[in-house]
This record gives sequence, structure tokens and C-alpha cells, in this order.
Amino acid sequence: MSPVRLVIFGRQGSGKGTQCARLVEAFGPVHISTGDMLRAAVAEGTEFGRRAQKVMDAGDLVSDEIINGIVAERLALPDVVQNGFLLDGFPRTPAQATALNALLEEAETSLDLAINLDVSIEVVTERMVTRGRADDSPEGIAQRLSLYEQETAPLFSLFADQGILKIVDGDGTEDEVAARLAHVVTESQGNKQ
Repeated sequence: MSPVRLVIFGRQGSGKGTQCARLVEAFGPVHISTGDMLRAAVAEGTEFGRRAQKVMDAGDLVSDEIINGIVAERLALPDVVQNGFLLDGFPRTPAQATALNALLEEAETSLDLAINLDVSIEVVTERMVTRGRADDSPEGIAQRLSLYEQETAPLFSLFADQGILKIVDGDGTEDEVAARLAHVVTESQGNKQ
């Protein structure tokens, strides 16, 4: 089976982290979380890592240019080239999605699938309230979910236009959701042959 190249979206509380681990186990891509990647680039002192560190030390948000650079550095590494990737937390904006497509085109490859792990706002809110983290106040949850909708919704139409967006029902047991995800990924792999 050829390496899979996936992007996964999902509201906070959708179970995305758990399902990413299941997808890695089933299909073997390298799970690339933007937060982990940023921390690794800073720790390794890569060019973009050093630039990101300066911005974060100043208390500012890291720009698309720096995030795109860090992603480009990570996607070029041998483990990703050999095993494929599962991007989690990137792209977050249309500009990042455009940069990702350009980067993959340059590498003479493309995304296989953009998955939206869809769990209703009511369900994810209930899950987050139940887990009881300090920042999971009703107002905090509503603010994060609203921001997610504003930032991410435009990406769905972008990937739908490319014919690679799959919406997967994220409600149900871990196993049920994992089976739905495995089905869409297997289907996309079959279409690649």
C-alpha cells in the first residue's frame, strides 16, 4: 500500500486525538500535530524554529509564513516521505491550505483526503464540560468552538472543490468511529491505484 497523505479536522472534544492514534496504527502515516511540530522545530533550532521562538518570546502569534516553513521542513524528512502523513491542526487558514497544496505539488504529490470528524456542537460541549479542565468554562468552550467555525469552515469548501473532503460521523464508540474513518481512507487508497 502506498503512503497515505491526510489532513484531519474536528472540533475540540471530537475525539480527534484518539482517532489520529488509531489511523496511525492502521495505515502507518506519521502523525504531525502543529503544536508538536512547532515545539520540535524550536528545540532543534531549525531556521523556522528560531524565527518562531523569537515571535513567541515577544508574545505574538506565529505567522502563516513561519508555520508553512515548519510544515515544509517536517514534510521533507525521510520518515514522512516514506510513510506518508496525518496533519492535525494544519492547515487552519485558506492561505495555509494554499501553501500546503503548493508544497505538495512541488514534491510531485498531493493530498489523498481531508477528513472532517464531525461531532455536533452539543456533543463536544458536553464532552468538554464533563472532562472538567480549568479552561473548559461554558464561555471558554463557546469561544473556542466559534473560532474553529470561523477559521475552519472556509477550508471545507476549498477541499470539497478539490474532491477530497470526506465528512465522517464522529458520534458513537471509539471503535465505530475508527471503522468509519478506516473505510474512507481505504476507499481513497483504492481510488489511487
